[in-house]
Amino acid sequence: MERIAVVDADLIGRKKHRFPNLACMKLSGYHKGRGDDVALKTDYEGLDKFDRVYLSKVFTDTEVPEGVLGMGNVSYGGTGFFYDRAPSLPEEAEHCMPDYHLYDGWVQEKLDAGARRSDFQFYLDYSIGFLTRGCFRKCEFCVNRNYDRVCMHSPLEEFLDPERKKICLLDDNFLGHPRWKEMLDALKRAGKPFQFRQGLDERLLDDGKCRELFSARYDGTYTFAFDDVRDAGLIEKKLILVRKYTDVRLRFYCFCGFDREGVWDGAFWRDDVFGLLERVELLMKYGCLPYVMRFGRYRESPFWGMYVTIARWANQPGLFCKKSLREFGEMNGRQSACFKYLEEFERRFPEAAYFYDLKFEKVCALGADGRGEES
Repeated sequence: MERIAVVDADLIGRKKHRFPNLACMKLSGYHKGRGDDVALKTDYEGLDKFDRVYLSKVFTDTEVPEGVLGMGNVSYGGTGFFYDRAPSLPEEAEHCMPDYHLYDGWVQEKLDAGARRSDFQFYLDYSIGFLTRGCFRKCEFCVNRNYDRVCMHSPLEEFLDPERKKICLLDDNFLGHPRWKEMLDALKRAGKPFQFRQGLDERLLDDGKCRELFSARYDGTYTFAFDDVRDAGLIEKKLILVRKYTDVRLRFYCFCGFDREGVWDGAFWRDDVFGLLERVELLMKYGCLPYVMRFGRYRESPFWGMYVTIARWANQPGLFCKKSLREFGEMNGRQSACFKYLEEFERRFPEAAYFYDLKFEKVCALGADGRGEES
């Protein structure tokens, strides 16, 4: 029997940690299955006392103390270290049942200290895994850009814990696999609410996919991606199609702050902010919610404060559905940073005023008059 330490670096290095590291859970499950003694380490002390130490992180900006990675008993991996070049787990660990109890002690400590249970729902309530891996889109910014297709990865039974009441799927582009319906049927037969954490590819929707997807017992908000304003025409056609099957509010990840042409000049930053606002308007029209996701280099933008302000507004549905962007800035006070960011941007680009004054309910009501037929 070996002594195994599992280190979730994001757990240690970030203020909030609301999602477990699946690789850590799989490694723990594999070693516990062999009879090894496994401990979740929540610090970097005493690692030399373990036969093996597995260290994983998802986020590139999570810091790890100098010297830890060079220890002879430490193996490390994850997108936080290698981004799109992260090595896979060994097959025997990749395809074993995750250890859903790895984080139990840490979660209980948080709950005992007064934390809300809802902040730890993915640790307590969900079976988590991949039915498929990969994507054929090859987006330059994505950790999956080295794939050229969507591949089958594991059957649902491989990670489904009957004791857990919900399912969370991490698939990169589920609808891009030819056997999507077969897998969706298996999810329905499981009888548990499920969600796709990474978002679905709106561009792949057709009548059959809409019929099956929107009749499922879905958990929470259906989430898609709207990463490029140049896809607006196609996205709008798909939204018209979607509204034939459901009136529920959909959420769209809106990626921004990434120059696909690699120029990163002032014109790009201006156009990127306007492209983000254009996407927000289109989503309003069809009663959908944006969720702004910023590429790290947005901090280099002369308008970085606009990215922050738009995200603070759009990523809070309760505010977004009630207040325009201008009203949000005023709510924070005329001396606030976000109001000043908005004011300065409008001074330089007066055409921004149109987007500042858009209100969700009004735009949605006007948009409803034009729905139902593709142009």
